[in-house]
Amino acid sequence: MLSNYGYIGLFLVAVVLFTLLMVVIPIVLRFVKLVSSKPDPVKNDTFECGMLTIGKTWVQFNFRFYFYAIVFLALDVLVVFLYPWAVNLRELGSFSLIVILILIFLVVIGYLYAWRKKVLEWK
Repeated sequence: MLSNYGYIGLFLVAVVLFTLLMVVIPIVLRFVKLVSSKPDPVKNDTFECGMLTIGKTWVQFNFRFYFYAIVFLALDVLVVFLYPWAVNLRELGSFSLIVILILIFLVVIGYLYAWRKKVLEWK
């Protein structure tokens, strides 16, 4: 049984080593003096896609973008749980039907709450 999880353990070791390597490489290059660390006004200047910015660089986004993102995320989570359930519907039985109905009920309650608070209206 433990041999079935060997690939997962190997993958986790590779992920941790890759992450540590990506953190250590810039530090080592700075100590070896291959990467300069001299601050420069041009280096510290704010730019977007290689072009100088025009106007303020700190633009605040409308908070409604975040509410739409949260509603979208909730619906994505619902789909992620519904698809495997629908594939194995006959094998899972009636208990899984009750659990999925509770999940759908919670998502609908959240959606109705957002609708009632007029979060989904764009002004």
